[in-house]
Amino acid sequence: MKVRTSVKRICENCKVVRRAGVVRVICSNPRHKQRQKMRVKRN
Repeated sequence: MKVRTSVKRICENCKVVRRAGVVRVICSNPRHKQRQKMRVKRN
C-alpha cells in the first residue's frame, strides 16, 4: 500500500474509490494499491 498526497490511476484496471472519507485506489495488481494521506487540522 502506497500512501501518497496525490493518488492516480496507474493502469486501466485501477479504480479510484472513496471509503469512509479516504480516497483509495483499488486494482487487481496489488502493487497499484494506494491511499491518500489524511490531512490533520492543528490549532
